[in-house]
Formats: sequence, structure tokens, C-alpha cells
Amino acid sequence: MSAPDPPTGSPTGSPTGSPTGSPRPRRTGRRWGRRTTLRTRIALLSVGIAVLTSIVGGVISVNLLQRASEQTARGSLAAIADEAQATAATGVNAEVGQSRARRALQSLNIQIAVVRTPATGSPTLVGDTLARRALTPEQVTSLLAGNSYSLRLQRGGNTLLVEARPTGAGGIVLAQRRGDAVALGSQALSQLTWSLVVTGLVAVVLALLVAWRLSLPLRRTAAAASALARGDRDIAVPETGPREVADVAGSVNRLASALKHSEARQREFLLSVSHDLRTPLTAITGYAESLADGVIPPDRLAMVGTVIGDEAKRLERLVADLLDLARLDAAEMSMHPVPLDLAALVDSAGEVWQRRCAAEGVTFATQVHGRPVPVVGDPQRLRQAVDGLLENALRVTPQGSPVLLAVGLGAGPDTGMAVLQVRDGGPGLTDSDLPVAFDRSVLYERYRGMRQVGTGLGLAIVHRIIERLGGRVEAGHAPEGGASFTIRLPLEPEPPAPRPTHGHTKS
Repeated sequence: MSAPDPPTGSPTGSPTGSPTGSPRPRRTGRRWGRRTTLRTRIALLSVGIAVLTSIVGGVISVNLLQRASEQTARGSLAAIADEAQATAATGVNAEVGQSRARRALQSLNIQIAVVRTPATGSPTLVGDTLARRALTPEQVTSLLAGNSYSLRLQRGGNTLLVEARPTGAGGIVLAQRRGDAVALGSQALSQLTWSLVVTGLVAVVLALLVAWRLSLPLRRTAAAASALARGDRDIAVPETGPREVADVAGSVNRLASALKHSEARQREFLLSVSHDLRTPLTAITGYAESLADGVIPPDRLAMVGTVIGDEAKRLERLVADLLDLARLDAAEMSMHPVPLDLAALVDSAGEVWQRRCAAEGVTFATQVHGRPVPVVGDPQRLRQAVDGLLENALRVTPQGSPVLLAVGLGAGPDTGMAVLQVRDGGPGLTDSDLPVAFDRSVLYERYRGMRQVGTGLGLAIVHRIIERLGGRVEAGHAPEGGASFTIRLPLEPEPPAPRPTHGHTKS
């Protein structure tokens, strides 16, 4: 027969496996409860160090003080015993000596006993109780034989300090309770304890103040970071406190400034793009409404269709530029580098741009030095970059002025590099334009309305492509009077020369 099923709610049937059947709290990645603050941790650590230091220092100090007090007391008692021994050696009557010694030592709670040697029988100790019980009969006999004693004994639950000295008439024994001997040290010990307590309290207060002072700049920085997350960019964190904390505050300030600058550039970029989109959209919308209303005469329909097509192509080019730039920024644009001859690519591009420039009345020329220029790159992306530079040059170059496309091997500082240049005879760039020539929409905003401009994205796309291919592109002044754009790419490394092989003859 099979066993019956366990009842519901039993330990076996509990889904959680707990004895009571109640669900267990599930742990998450974070600790239960709120995390302690840095100020609390610094305060607890400082207080712990202060208290531990006080305790360790107190224990060591108390131990040393007790030992020092006891050694001092034993030394004093031994000196008194030596003095009593010397007094007895001068021949003073034993009773008189005992009486004087008892009165002299009574204030110090030191008890005294002397050894009496009767004519018959064993010697005995006569005097105060503790002193009489301090020595054993064997020790008394040894004392009479001329041996001295310095003892620390346990008698009746008390710790005794005992000094025994032989005399001419027998011997003298001094005994003192340890508590009486170190009474002065106990007072000092009590004062030391109170001083340690006060020191510990002062250390705790100082630890709390230091923790508050150290955490204050971090709290300010955290508040500034929260303000940045809420969108506030006009913040400035005081760069105070330790160097590391001040560095964090400075980093937050620089981050706020960079975010403010970046967002301002993004707003300008969006405004310029929206303006570029609005212009062709307005033209297309206006002509479309005119066509719908039938106000366009038949003889102008072809012209209207051409305008609408041109504006649509302009929109398409702008959207394509935006997509290319977004992909390059996100490192999503695919690159397929292969070995290629940059001189052959320039020849191929020159055939196309020769006709385009001739149609605009612009003189076009290529300079290829007749030698291969081997590089490793993506042919389509390189052609896209060259076309972008040539289109930018053709746009601003007036009729009769030149546009030049040149390629060759670098020399001097450019040794080991392939150098491609696009130069024009247009209005050119100023010195202040050169550092920002490849920033999106910067030149577009500067020269809009003054000369022919594109979408403001072409040079930025060229810069991203060349950068992704491991090269660099720079803007400068051309000897033809206009702008010069120079692309530098590493040459393809030459393959290693094959090792010579030695032939052999088969027999």
C-alpha cells in the first residue's frame, strides 16, 4: 500500500520547506534595510578606535602601575627591615627596639615580630599576629642561621609582603598587607581610570565632529549629483575637504559644465536640423496645396514637379546624413577594411567629379604620382568620405576656380602614411574655423546666409569615418586660396620577405 499524502500545511507539504509553512523572506541583491551613511561609519570607526585604545592603554597602565607600586612597597619594607637589623646590631635592648619599631611602623600598617630563643625548646616568634604567622618553623630556624627572607605570601585570604632579617639576638620579621602597601598606588590608579574615561569621552566627541566634517563635502556633492539627475545644470560644488573629496567635487563641477555645453550644442543642432527640414517641407507642402487647389497652370506643372522632386531629394539627403552620423556615433556603421590602392580609388572618383565640376564651370584636377598607395580600409566608406569633401568644396568654389584631389606617400613627419588632400579655390576658412571644422553644424551656423552651405553634417561624417578607419583628417589653408582638407591613413605594412630555400639533388 502507498503511504498517505501529508496533510496541507505540514512541514513536508510546505511549499517553502520551512517548519511552520510560512514563506521565508526573499533576499535581494541589496542588503535588508537602509545602508549606513559614511558619517555613521566614520564615527563608529573613530569611536571604536578611541574606546579600544583607551581600554588597551588603561589595562597596560594599570598593570604597570600595580607592579611598580608593589615593587616600591617591597623596596621600602626591605629598607625598613635593614634599618631595624642595623639598629638591633648596635646592642639596643630587644624589647626597647621592638617597642620603638612598632610605634614607628604603626602609621604604615607594618606589623613586627622578633624571634625569641629560650634556653630550652624551639625558637618562637613574638609580636603582631601577621608577622608571627608569616614564617614557618623551618624558615625561622634558617633565619637564626643567618639567612634573610623577602617573601610574598598568602595568609588568611590576604597577600602579605614579608621581610625577615637575622640579628645578633635572634631575628626580626616585618609583615604588611599588600593593600596597605599599595594604597598610594591605588589612589593614583583611580585617578588614572578617571583620566582614561575623560580621554575616551573627548575622543568620542572629536570623532563625531571629524566624521561630520569629512562627510559634509560628500553630502554636498551627492546633493549636486541628484540635482544633475533632475536636469539642473547651474550648480557649483565647493571644492573643499581632503584632496580626494575635493577631486570628486571638481569632477562633478566639470561634469555639470560638460553636460550644459553638450545640451546647448544639442539644442543648436536640433534647431538647425529643424530649420533645414522646415524649408523643403514648406516648399513641398505649398506646391502640393497649389496642385490640389488647381491654381498651377498646365505650362508650369513640369517646373513644379521638378521643384518638389529636388526638395524631396534634399530631404532624403538630410535624413541619410542624420542616419549616417547617428550610426557612426553609436559605432553601428559596419566597416569592412580590406587592402586597397588609394591611388586607384582617387582615379575612379576623379572621373566622376571631372564631369560634375565641368557642369558647374569649376576646374577639376587630380594629382596621382603614378605609384600605388596601399592602405587597409573600407572602399565604400573611403569613397563616401572623399565624395563628402569634394561636394563641400564644389559647393563653395566659384566658377573658374580650381578644385584639386591629390594623393601620395607621406614624407617627413608623415612617413609611413598615405596622404589624400582635397583643396579648393573658394572663400576658405579662418584660423578660428580650423579647430571646429569637423564639429557638427558649427560652420553651418557661422556661414549660413553668407555662402552656400549644406546640412552641416558632411564634415562631421567624414571625421567619424576616417577616425573609425584608424586615420585622421585635418582642415587647413590651401595654396589655391581656399580650404584644404587632408586625410592621413597608415600604409599597409609590407609582407615579410620570403626566406631563401636551398635546393637539393635527389640521387
